[in-house]
Amino acid sequence: MKVLLLGTGTSHGVPSIGCACEVCVSGDPRNWRTRCSAAVFIGESVALIDTAPELRLQAIHHRLHRVDAVLYTHSHADHIFGLDDVRRFNEMQGADIPVYAEPFTLEDIQRAFRYIFVPTQVGGGKPKLALNSLDSEAFDLFGEPVRPLRVWHGAVPVTAFRFSRFAYVTDCSAIPDETMEALAGLDVLVLDALRWRPHPTHLNIEQALEIIARLKPGKTYLTHTTHDLDYEKTNASLPKDVELAYDGLLIEV
Repeated sequence: MKVLLLGTGTSHGVPSIGCACEVCVSGDPRNWRTRCSAAVFIGESVALIDTAPELRLQAIHHRLHRVDAVLYTHSHADHIFGLDDVRRFNEMQGADIPVYAEPFTLEDIQRAFRYIFVPTQVGGGKPKLALNSLDSEAFDLFGEPVRPLRVWHGAVPVTAFRFSRFAYVTDCSAIPDETMEALAGLDVLVLDALRWRPHPTHLNIEQALEIIARLKPGKTYLTHTTHDLDYEKTNASLPKDVELAYDGLLIEV
């Protein structure tokens, strides 16, 4: 299995609008962070985790030519507002695309993208989706068992996903004990770590490192990061086997 991180930035993205800090004006492409999304390659199939507002540009830039499923962590704008771009994959593949999310996330998506789910005039292009409601049970995705796990983004419930020995855990400030147990034995962890300073709804780096020390994954990449974090300077201060993620990072699990 391979994982391509399409976007690794916080909700504002990096560069941030109107900012001239050293990270926002950096010439290092690893400091250019679109909103969070990932592509998981399972055999010949591709599953997206979230559809960032830049999905079209991410797909073009990283030569993403197919999408066979979409998994949603939650319904905040920076994680769902690229959904309309999925219709291009419908056209290329000639098939509906299954979407997996918890019931409250599916309800939010149906409300935010109402035009997709109601009859419209002939000729109106819109994604063709097959909605699948998740609970706490593992489900089969192209022959790979995927386990949805609960984490908390402040008071907002968010779905983390574990694929065999890889897990994707974004937008969280707390991980319940039962989820920590379910995240044991990972080869690769992608984990939210917004910045150095504390934040009410995200892990900061110190908190993320405490979680990593408990879980002891083989490798951890920190995602959903702000313009507070320069790629090279931050990595120099992190422990062995912990790095900042960056757009376009390809991970082999």
